[in-house]
Amino acid sequence: MMNDPAQKIQCLKLVVASALMALAGACQAPSPPASPPQATASAMIAEPKPVPPTLPKETTPDKPETLLSSSPGSTLTRVAWADLPGWTQDNHAEALPALLLSCRVVAKQVAWREACEAGLGVKDAEAARRYFEQYFTPHRVANTDGTLEGLATGYFEPVIRGSRWRSARNPYPVYGAPDDILALDLGTLAPDLKFSALRGRVEGKRVVPYYVRAQIDNVDSPLRGKEIAWVEDAIDLFFLQVQGSGRIALNEGGVMRIGFAEHNGHPYRSIGRVLIERGDLTAERASMQGIKAWARANPSKLSELLNQNPRYVFFRELLGTITPLSGAGSGPPGAMGLPLTPERSIAVDPSYIPMGAPVHIATTWPNTDKPLQRLMLAQDIGGAIRGAVRADFFWGAGEKAAREAGRMQQSMRMWVLLPNGYLPPASKR
Repeated sequence: MMNDPAQKIQCLKLVVASALMALAGACQAPSPPASPPQATASAMIAEPKPVPPTLPKETTPDKPETLLSSSPGSTLTRVAWADLPGWTQDNHAEALPALLLSCRVVAKQVAWREACEAGLGVKDAEAARRYFEQYFTPHRVANTDGTLEGLATGYFEPVIRGSRWRSARNPYPVYGAPDDILALDLGTLAPDLKFSALRGRVEGKRVVPYYVRAQIDNVDSPLRGKEIAWVEDAIDLFFLQVQGSGRIALNEGGVMRIGFAEHNGHPYRSIGRVLIERGDLTAERASMQGIKAWARANPSKLSELLNQNPRYVFFRELLGTITPLSGAGSGPPGAMGLPLTPERSIAVDPSYIPMGAPVHIATTWPNTDKPLQRLMLAQDIGGAIRGAVRADFFWGAGEKAAREAGRMQQSMRMWVLLPNGYLPPASKR
């Protein structure tokens, strides 16, 4: 039996190639299919009605119990609440609204239902802490090599200047999802690859990789006609794609909120790393702010730099979703189809961390030694978020969020909270 996800992906690519070639043969060359597969948002359910919290408080065994996560080689080890740094100092009432948003999706699973229903009646910080301790069990997250340290980075919702119409002031297009892109969800072939997919397009009777950034950001762009907005600054647009969502302050008045729609299937390459390797920036200055400063000082070199990252993100307008810049659920929709909560939502690798689960993190505030230890919710994913002890911290929207996200890159440890009696997928087999 093949358990290594990387091996599975390689084998599935062969299967996928055969399937896509068959699809290509059925297509009328050279035109692509009229209705390419489209990803659908996670289904929502009504919020459950509250019931009295009657479950007895979970006791922790003297010896840790090791449970396999959904990816072989990674382990979740059951621990005591006292093992979570800063647990009693956190205000758990601030995390509860984000959990209740997760419950709109995860409460469809029987194991989550009781915990989600009990959370509806919790009002204050002390009651929230008791609630989590009564209905959840903490598990320390380890990497596949047994180490406990991982990387914490940050992301945010950019606010950039632009317009719905092209002009000399706004020359850079924001593209919607292409009509000719083919997407195959590998989760239909292997459940533990649920969040993996391949992208391509039909060229004649062949299926080929989708266009790279250099081909898309071209005067003869194959996506001409798919523009949904135009923006003032190329480097702002690039980081909008890195973040995956944002707001465009329109020159004509108003705000346009956009969210992730598709990507071209190519791997992400860090332009900050490119600048470091070339000697243009030191590692200490290769933050988002440092990269933007370099870009504005070297406009003639910017296009070539951006093309070093072949990955391209396409957007859709999020109608009726303009919210304040802060507060529970004020962020853009994450991978679960639910709005993110600033400073309480994180992106994780769903191969290791169940989506929607509470996750306690222990790291530091960006560029300081000050502890940042708090309960977060695993509500998003990202192309660069790979590994068990790995998280991307959502800071919200605005200048402060951008500043903190751009500086955040430090060591972190993680503990995932699972409903009492819940077993990770591998443990069920």
